[in-house]
Amino acid sequence: MKNAILLLMAMLSLVCMAQPDKQKQLQRLFVEAESSSTISLPEGTFQLDASLWLDGLNNVTIKGAGMDKTILNFSGQLSGAEGVKITNGKSIVLEDFSVQNTKGDAVKTQHVDGIVFRRVRAEWTNGPDKNNGGYGLYPVQCDNVLIEYCEARGASDAGIYVGQSNYVIVRNSKAWENVAGIEIENTSHADVYENETWNNTGGLLVFDLPDLIKKKGGHTRVFKNTIRDNNHINFAPKGNIVAKVPQGTGVMLLAANNVEVYENKITNNISAGTAIISYYMTENPIKDSTYYAYPTEIFIHHNQYERPRVRATSKGRMGKMFRFKLRFGKDVPHILYDGIVDEQNPGKICIVNNSNQSVANLKAANGFKGISRDAAPFNCNGTVVQPVQLKNISR
Repeated sequence: MKNAILLLMAMLSLVCMAQPDKQKQLQRLFVEAESSSTISLPEGTFQLDASLWLDGLNNVTIKGAGMDKTILNFSGQLSGAEGVKITNGKSIVLEDFSVQNTKGDAVKTQHVDGIVFRRVRAEWTNGPDKNNGGYGLYPVQCDNVLIEYCEARGASDAGIYVGQSNYVIVRNSKAWENVAGIEIENTSHADVYENETWNNTGGLLVFDLPDLIKKKGGHTRVFKNTIRDNNHINFAPKGNIVAKVPQGTGVMLLAANNVEVYENKITNNISAGTAIISYYMTENPIKDSTYYAYPTEIFIHHNQYERPRVRATSKGRMGKMFRFKLRFGKDVPHILYDGIVDEQNPGKICIVNNSNQSVANLKAANGFKGISRDAAPFNCNGTVVQPVQLKNISR
């Protein structure tokens, strides 16, 4: 018995020694990487306390053994905000691994032209929590972005987030238990299709926000997605813009322009199947003189809408509108438009040919007086957004 205990203690000691060695080996792979190389991540669960960072390299693939086989766990993270960070590169591929429990963002890429996320999972294993990192998969200020067959869970802002980028495809991916499942922000030319989002606060968001380096996005297609049951309570830290997204939001278009939403299944989101709103609805001050706060050129067609006959949420600042101002009871329209219009240049909002279509103009600029359910003003031919073509993508 004594010998068995000694053997067990020796084995535990070897495991404890092996983990720091493995961390050093992984860090060395990143530090010593060169352009036109492959970083092979071995199978196993690795406890890491510092970020893995790759900067200034081209044509690099970082490849694990699979989302369920190569797991980088940052539960004890001491330095760095991200788990994996890639900056100032070209033609980078990330595939077949998971990043867990980072202090900040799970996988962040910045100033990369040609970035692929393929079969990468970002998650916080303790479930939804305001203390989780903000973003799961987080390309920002990138060009030619492909995200496919990925998963994101538990982010306190957005699970899959693309910000201030150009030429983007997000497809065949899943996001659940985040505040925002998928978010496209200040990004130009994005295709978001054949994804599934559920049990987030908001399923899929397209935002244009002020005070950012890239001032305006647009030309986004959202199609053939399943956006269902996004009724999770909002757990974003106070001050984040997504903290104002009402629990029960399927799709939200905030000050977005040239967006086409079609052939999606948008079901069982209890507050709004689709919300089209101006930035004024956030009640945040606008200090950016170049910012345009209105949604324009929105085309919503051939979507399938369903929802249970229940009251919308009354939680959160914007959610309280349903209790004190909108008063729809259990008959909440699927598509809500705030009705705040640029009088000098009214934008076109077209809503046609949706299954179970119901629309409300909230007349927010008129103090929510005279709310209209008449869909006739939205019966128009919308702008068809052209497909995205990517460059500098390694297959």
